[in-house]
Amino acid sequence: MPPPRKVDLLPEELRRWLQDALRARGFSDYEGLADELNAMLEARGEELRIQKSALHAFGQEFRDYARMQDQAQDEIRAFLEEASLKDEVDVTSALFQQLTTIQWRLQMAMATPDALPDPRGMKDLTTALNNLIRSTGLRDAILKAEHAALAAKLGEAVAGGEIDQAAAQKAREIMGFA
Repeated sequence: MPPPRKVDLLPEELRRWLQDALRARGFSDYEGLADELNAMLEARGEELRIQKSALHAFGQEFRDYARMQDQAQDEIRAFLEEASLKDEVDVTSALFQQLTTIQWRLQMAMATPDALPDPRGMKDLTTALNNLIRSTGLRDAILKAEHAALAAKLGEAVAGGEIDQAAAQKAREIMGFA
């Protein structure tokens, strides 16, 4: 197994700084990033130093990941609009984004015949699927939205004289949202 990349050895707060700096600089100026990052590492007393080429490789990978996340967010929005949900549930939305991003990365990796998916990605996908299955927030929100739509239709039918109030109430009870 190859040794971890130096970028992977960065403390979490410096990794977040690097990701923010990459976005802010449009995934360019790797020499400036390397200088700033190494100055921060030195100020913290860390011996780790990261070369421009390592930052470039990480930056390109992170850029692709950020694009995939944007695509995943678009897919989430489309799904929620299709499901007639106006309010997104934060946790469920994050799970869908995570799942869609991982799935996209695995598909891209598998598009190259000689590239096998990273086993960590498969584990992440399995974890995300399990989390999604356990999450009832989206299912409950969809059910509430469907009940509200059906209740509105019943209300319109009563208002339009198609059925009376007692029939509408009985329909609500039969459908389970009295």
